Amino acid sequence: MWTRIFPFLKWFERYSAPDLRADLISGLTVALVLIPQSMAYAQLAGLPVYYGLYAAFLPPMVAALFGSSHQLATGPVAVVSLMTATALEPLATAGGEAFIAYAIFLALLVGIFQFALGVLRLGLVVNFLSHPVVNGFTNAAALIIASSQLAKLFGVEVDNAEHHYETVLNVFKAAMVSTHWPTLGLAVLAFVIMVVMRRVNPRIPNVLVAVVVTTMISWAGGFEHSYKGEFALIASPYVKKTIEEYNGILNKIEEGNRTRIPLNDKIEDAKKANGSHSVAVMEFKHHVELLNLKIAGLKEESQAYRSRLRALDFAAVEESKGKLRFYTAGELPADLKTDGRRWRLKVGNRRLQEKAITFVGGGSVVGEIPRGLPGFTLPKINFTVMLSLFPMAAIISLLGFMEAISIAKAMAARTGQRLDPNQELIGQGLANIIGSLGRGYPVSGSFSRSAVNIQAGAVTGMSSVFTSGVVVVALLFFTPLLYHLPQSVLAAIIMMAVVGLINVRGFIHTWQAQRYDGVIAVISFVGTLIFAPHLDRGILIGVVLSIGLYLLRNMRPDMAMLSKYTDGTYRNAARFGLEQCRHIAVIRFNSSLFFANVNYLEERVLEEVASMPELKHILIIGHGINELDASGEEMLSLLVGRLREAGYDVSLAGLNDAVLDVLKRTHLYEKIGEDHIFHSIAMAIEGIHEPAHRGSQENECPLLTVCFKGLPVSPGAKRRPIIQSRSQEPE
Repeated sequence: MWTRIFPFLKWFERYSAPDLRADLISGLTVALVLIPQSMAYAQLAGLPVYYGLYAAFLPPMVAALFGSSHQLATGPVAVVSLMTATALEPLATAGGEAFIAYAIFLALLVGIFQFALGVLRLGLVVNFLSHPVVNGFTNAAALIIASSQLAKLFGVEVDNAEHHYETVLNVFKAAMVSTHWPTLGLAVLAFVIMVVMRRVNPRIPNVLVAVVVTTMISWAGGFEHSYKGEFALIASPYVKKTIEEYNGILNKIEEGNRTRIPLNDKIEDAKKANGSHSVAVMEFKHHVELLNLKIAGLKEESQAYRSRLRALDFAAVEESKGKLRFYTAGELPADLKTDGRRWRLKVGNRRLQEKAITFVGGGSVVGEIPRGLPGFTLPKINFTVMLSLFPMAAIISLLGFMEAISIAKAMAARTGQRLDPNQELIGQGLANIIGSLGRGYPVSGSFSRSAVNIQAGAVTGMSSVFTSGVVVVALLFFTPLLYHLPQSVLAAIIMMAVVGLINVRGFIHTWQAQRYDGVIAVISFVGTLIFAPHLDRGILIGVVLSIGLYLLRNMRPDMAMLSKYTDGTYRNAARFGLEQCRHIAVIRFNSSLFFANVNYLEERVLEEVASMPELKHILIIGHGINELDASGEEMLSLLVGRLREAGYDVSLAGLNDAVLDVLKRTHLYEKIGEDHIFHSIAMAIEGIHEPAHRGSQENECPLLTVCFKGLPVSPGAKRRPIIQSRSQEPE
C-alpha cells in the first residue's frame, strides 16, 4: 500500500552507492541544461525569465517522486509554454501582474485536471488526441515557436498581430530597417557553439557552454547599453507630444478595464435577482459590449503609437554632470557632437514613466533576477477566470501528458521498466499543483532533457531530485551571474530545442499507413499555422476530423464478397479477381454491428441479393463483429425473417462468444437455428454447399475450387477438400 501511495519507495529496494553516483551526475547534467532552457521557455510563455526557474524548482522532483518513470525529466517545455501564452493572451497583458497570476492559476488547473484523471484511472482519455493530430500540431507549433523568436534574434520590437504570420512579416520588415547586428551576432555564435558541441560530444551541456561564453562576451563588451532619464531630456517636441498621447491612450484602456470588472459582477447579480434573460442583464451586457469595442479600438490606436515610437532613432549628446540629451535624426544641431551610438526608445505595453524613460543603445539582456526562493502561496482562485481557462487547461493537460508519456515509453523500451500511465498522470498533476504553490507555470515532460538524463546514466528518479537541488542553489546564490545573458541567446536556445519537434517523416509515415490519417495530419498542421496564435483551434479541428472520420468509417464499414484463394483461405473476390458462387453469397462484415451501421449492412445484403438471380443461400461472416447492440440484434432478426420469407436461406459463421451470448439472451439464436450458426467458414460451406447446389449447372464452384475471372479453373489449381482446418481465418 505504501509503495502505491509513494512510488519512490521502490527506488531504494536495491539502491547502491554506484546508483547514487550515477543519479547525482545525471541530475547535475540535466540541471545545467534546464536552468537556461527554463528561462528561455518562460520568455516564450510571456513571463519574466525567472518564473522559468520557479517552474524548474519543485516540479522535476515532485513528478519523479510520484510518477512511474525513472528517467523522465519534467519542467518547462516549449509547446506547453506557447500554449500558456495563447491561453492568457485574451485575459491580460503579457508580463503584467495579472498575466503572471493567471499563469500560476493555470498551472493549478492543469495539475488538478491531470491528477483527477490519474486517480480515476482515466488515462485513456488522451486517446482523443490521435497521433496524426498531435503530429500535425507539433510540427506547426515548432515552426510557430521558432518564428516567434525572430524579433529577439534580430533585436527589434513589434506588436503581435491578429495572425502569427502577420507578426512574422512585421518582424522581417522591422529587421530590414533596424537589425541590431551585435544581437544577431551573439545569437549566431550561440547556434554555432550548440551545434558544434552536440556533434563533438552529446554529453557536454552545449546549452550551458553557449550561455557562459555569450554572457562573458556580453559583460566584457558592454553589450547592454541603456540610459534612464527624465522626460525633459528629449529635445523633440513631436516625440514628447507622441509619448503624452500614447500614455493617455493607455490610461483610457486601464480605466476601461477597471470599469469592466464591476460590470461583470453586476451581470451575475442581475442574473441571480431577475434571471438570465431579464432587461437588467441585457442592459449590462450591452454596456460591456460597447466597452469592449471601445477598448479594442484603443488597443489598435496604442499599437500604432508604439510602432511610431519604436521606429524613431535618436542621437545622444552629453551635457553637464554626465547627463545625455536625445535628438531625433534631422533635429540634431550641427555644432553638437554625439556619442556615436544609435539610441531607441524602449516601448513596452505599459505607460512610459516621465521620470524614468529608458533609451536603449545596445542589446537586450535578461537583467536583474530576484535572488532567493519564491514565496509559497495558494494561487488566488477566480471562478470567472477559471471558466475561461478551463478549455485550454484541459488541452494543455492532455497535450502535455501525451508528450510526457510518449517520452517515458520510449525510454522504458530501452530500460525494460514497466510504466503506469495513470500513475504518471498523478505525478504530472502533483508537479503542476505543487509548482503553482511555488509560483510556477504549467510544466510537462521534456524530450531533450529526458534524453540527456538517460544518456548521463540516470538509474532512478533521484536524478530529478538532484536537478531540483541544483536549481535551488542557483536561485539562492548564482542569479546575479545571469544578468548579462543576452535575450537573443535565449531565443537561440528555444529555436535549437524545437528543431527536434519537426518531424516531416511523421507525415510520410502517417500517409503510408492510412491516407485519411495523412490528410488529418496535414489539415491539423495547416489549421494550426493559419489560426496561430489561437493554437487550440488547430487541435480542435484535428480532433473533430478524427472523431468524424471514425464515425464515418464505422457507419460504412468494409464489406466483401468472399471466394476461395490459392492458399485455401477465403479472400475478397473483387480485390483478387476471383469468380463468385452463383448460389451462395459469402458476405464478410468487418465491424461491430451497432445502431450507426445497421442500415448499411441491410442495404448491402439486399443489393447483393438483387444482383444474383440464382442465389439460394446468404452466409454472413462475423469475425469482425466484436459487439452487437440492441439495434444490431433487432436489424439482424428482421433481415433474417425478411430473407427467409423471400425464399432465401441465411446462416452465420465466425461469431465470437460475446455476440453468441447476445443471440441466446434475445432468442435470436433459436430463430436462426443452431444448424445455421457455424464456428468457421469451412464448416459453414461444408454444411450449406450441397443443399444450395441441388440441380445446379455450375461446373466448378468458386467456394471449392480457385476460379479467377476469365478462366474456368486457375492454371495448376487443384480441387481442394471442402473441410479445412478451423484455425484458418479469412483475410
